[in-house]
Amino acid sequence: MTSELIIEPLTPFIGAEITGVDLKVVTKEQVADIRAALLKHQVVFFRDQTLNQQEHIHFARQFGELEIHPATPKGQNNPEVLHIAHGPESKGRENMWHSDVTWREKPSLGSILKAVEVPAVGGDTLFANMAEAYERLPDDIKDMIAGKIAVHDIARVFAGRLNKTAEQLRETYPVMEHPIVRTHPETGANVLYVNNAFTSHIKGMDEDESKELLQALYRTASNPELQCRFRWKAGSLAFWDNRACQHFASSDYFPQVRKMERVTIVGDRPYFKEAV
Repeated sequence: MTSELIIEPLTPFIGAEITGVDLKVVTKEQVADIRAALLKHQVVFFRDQTLNQQEHIHFARQFGELEIHPATPKGQNNPEVLHIAHGPESKGRENMWHSDVTWREKPSLGSILKAVEVPAVGGDTLFANMAEAYERLPDDIKDMIAGKIAVHDIARVFAGRLNKTAEQLRETYPVMEHPIVRTHPETGANVLYVNNAFTSHIKGMDEDESKELLQALYRTASNPELQCRFRWKAGSLAFWDNRACQHFASSDYFPQVRKMERVTIVGDRPYFKEAV
């Protein structure tokens, strides 16, 4: 490390808290060290940050181009910022293991989530290391899924939320095919890349067999040994690598209020490189 950041791991397999940095004025050296920490720990956390939306966007842009989510209302100031808010009239719906926007041709590199208002207790986010989840699979399962393709569909989650039919939504965002195991483009690690939110089935496999196998693969994220859990405070940020981990936002705080703002960095098309 070159910028004197203090990096404290949360667990042996995933997560680290970074201190000694003001994200409003990061240097190139700090950006490089944050990226290195992200690749090592898959998700990094920051406390007591006072970023406004423009500063949030500026920080995220140090890591790549930003996307605009279809759930962002048209005409919104700072369309790169996705608002995720729940309270007495809206129970949280992000409480399933998933990786963001896997329904895109080029799913995101990562997401940076900022806590604006949080409940007194509850509303934690959990993260799971999907590279380690893959490594722990039995060899026969690894052989079975090597090179196989899964189908990802935005309509599974967002048709109802955006008040569109599945067909209407797929006209703009057609279903996408990605390898069940993707090779991380920076670390070279093989990562289990299917999720209960957006993956619909395995291409070319019997429907019942596909469902059974996917359910088994989804369950790998539920191993506490592969997880970390983050308790939010206003001004906290989490920056996670969507290519390497999944997350689960606990919806245990209803009817309290939880308001978050997310900026997401564009990634690249997933691929699988078989070990030689």
